[in-house]
Amino acid sequence: MAKLTEHTRRDEATTLGKETVFKGTLRFTDSLCILGKFSGEIISPGRLTIAEGAEVKANIRVGSVTVGGVVRGNILAKHKLEMLATGKVIGNISTSKLKIADGVIFEGKCEMIKDPDKIDIFGQTADALKKAIDEQQVRQEQIPAPASRE
Repeated sequence: MAKLTEHTRRDEATTLGKETVFKGTLRFTDSLCILGKFSGEIISPGRLTIAEGAEVKANIRVGSVTVGGVVRGNILAKHKLEMLATGKVIGNISTSKLKIADGVIFEGKCEMIKDPDKIDIFGQTADALKKAIDEQQVRQEQIPAPASRE
């Protein structure tokens, strides 16, 4: 599997360079690649790439994310979460599609989102999102399965 490094050509709208250090709340609409360090919170409907060597200490709520570096914090990826072989995630993850390469280090819980279109990553806090996902799963479990035709 390909590694995401500072030399990898991607179609990212914005790139935070290897020597970059940011702190705070980061919002973007299209795509972002982090090569350096970031701490705080990341919120976007777009695509986030955390390259090999990057360090992120943040709760992340995005459309999709690829992790090749280190993330310390919870991740909600509405559409897709991909962890590359160089990736390390210390925190809980929630996503509708998950891809994990051999060699990934992951310490946390994983929750699969059944209906990502009902998740609003902007309108709620991380705790409220978790509660909404839990409630949605309880409702899904209460719906009886269709009778089989044998």
